Amino acid sequence: MLNKFCSLLVFVLLLVNGAAMAGDSLTPHAAQYKVKISVLGGKLSTRVEATDTGYFAQSSIVATGMSRIVAHGKIVESSEMTESDGGLLPQRFRSADTLTKGGEMADLTFDWDTATVGGLIDGEDFHADLDGIVHDRVSLQYGLMVDLVSGIERGEYALQDAEKLKQLSITNIGSKSVKVPFGRFDAIGIQHRAQNSSRVTTLWCVEELGFLPVIIEQHRKGKRQMRALLTSYTPL
Repeated sequence: MLNKFCSLLVFVLLLVNGAAMAGDSLTPHAAQYKVKISVLGGKLSTRVEATDTGYFAQSSIVATGMSRIVAHGKIVESSEMTESDGGLLPQRFRSADTLTKGGEMADLTFDWDTATVGGLIDGEDFHADLDGIVHDRVSLQYGLMVDLVSGIERGEYALQDAEKLKQLSITNIGSKSVKVPFGRFDAIGIQHRAQNSSRVTTLWCVEELGFLPVIIEQHRKGKRQMRALLTSYTPL
């Protein structure tokens, strides 16, 4: 149960690194989510700040309540991003995981002039070529939200997930009214799935919050494994 809980907490970071927008730009903000995996709970906190060159986004996740007895530490991930004609571009991604067993430590730099990404993953050198826009785990959802605000629908997004390059297929499943601790909203459902994966993730995104996801659900073979609900959102 502990290994499953921790691995899903890592996956939550990938799912909810979204942000509210003003126009086609990110709005600096802080948000929190309540995460439930089986009988275990966690809390995800996100923060976006404007910089001289673009944006800095950081997410952290910890176990809460009785879950802290079996799950110690935290996962902190960040991305420095800039805007381009093709959307958001990650510049530097960092990850420090003290929550999961053998947690990942990563520091990657994206060089768009040479179309390469490189740095350290768990102390080992890593380098790869970039073909088109490739996101890190934090910048992925910011890029998705910016596209939704701009009315752009992409069928796929590329994700550099540690050493692995993943292609995620995106599907719009329609709209419905949803209620979370932060309030009731009309939301649209966006699903994504990695190639050759039985795991499907659904984000219920709210237009009035810049398509910030207020509910995130993960299903595998039709059975829900995880749910995250927005509990607070504050523009900075």
